Amino acid sequence: MSERNDQSPPVTVPSHAPSPTPTSDPAPTPAETQTAAFLVHLADERRLSPHTLDSYRRDLTRLGAWCQGQGISAWPDLGEGEIRRYLAYRHRAGIDGRSLARELSALRSLFRYLLREGLTRVNPARGIRAPKHARRLPGTFDADSLCALLDGSVADADPLDLRDTAMVELFYSSGLRLAELIAVDQGDIDPAEAMLTVVGKGAKARRVPVGAAALTAIARWLQVRPLLAAAAEPALFVSRRGQRIHPRSVQRRLARWAEVRGATRHLHPHLLRHSFASHLLESSSDLRAVQELLGHADIATTQVYTHLDFQHLARVYDQAHPRARKKR
Repeated sequence: MSERNDQSPPVTVPSHAPSPTPTSDPAPTPAETQTAAFLVHLADERRLSPHTLDSYRRDLTRLGAWCQGQGISAWPDLGEGEIRRYLAYRHRAGIDGRSLARELSALRSLFRYLLREGLTRVNPARGIRAPKHARRLPGTFDADSLCALLDGSVADADPLDLRDTAMVELFYSSGLRLAELIAVDQGDIDPAEAMLTVVGKGAKARRVPVGAAALTAIARWLQVRPLLAAAAEPALFVSRRGQRIHPRSVQRRLARWAEVRGATRHLHPHLLRHSFASHLLESSSDLRAVQELLGHADIATTQVYTHLDFQHLARVYDQAHPRARKKR
């Protein structure tokens, strides 16, 4: 047999064969489309923060991927049994009860939206409870130790140190979240009434008292603020570049502020907020008033607090907060 016969014949491609087409992403599932619309609703109508939106997106995307593996491509096809199986699956994977409760809350909110839009007839997540989780008590600063830090003077305080002291005082005086403090503008404070207007989660505004010590620290900061702030910058607290201060900068500066004063533990915004709540509760026992001051009146709890008038909240604050009263 000749060598020529051992060779394979050349392959010819018919002229009518279709040319390769580039691959495209698969079309979104109905569940993905519904999730995207729900997130737009949260951003535009409920005005949730980007951080909260990311949490909703992650939780629903994870559940949606699991549903696809179960042959479920649209949220209305999801039943109570599947939800319970998913929670059990996540629980076996080591996810704690707090995280499962958050995921379940996101799913309930999604189905409330679908019901409102007429895209489903029931909310299968409504009657399901996540596994209980052990509540870890938040850390707090001892009231005497924290007041000693705040009363400690630093020689030749520069504008940045005056700013940092004012931030610490306001965090502790009014129980603000980090994002709330950063968003405060100069016009939000009413020194005559010792009041501050705060925009909290979900763009909900509330008015909170400001203690005398915090007002004094803010007044000292405002005297030197023009040395740093840009002419048109409305923010109460600005960076060395003159613009609204960044969250990371606040966290770093608070840690440094405490270290310079000899603090034995790390100081951060949430610790001051927890200390605010803890120290008020130690003195007042009025849990609902403290929750109102903290801005915890969300959808589930707003009705509980509607009967509380502001004069009552201010009275609880003035009587209970260790730095609300001027020294005599």
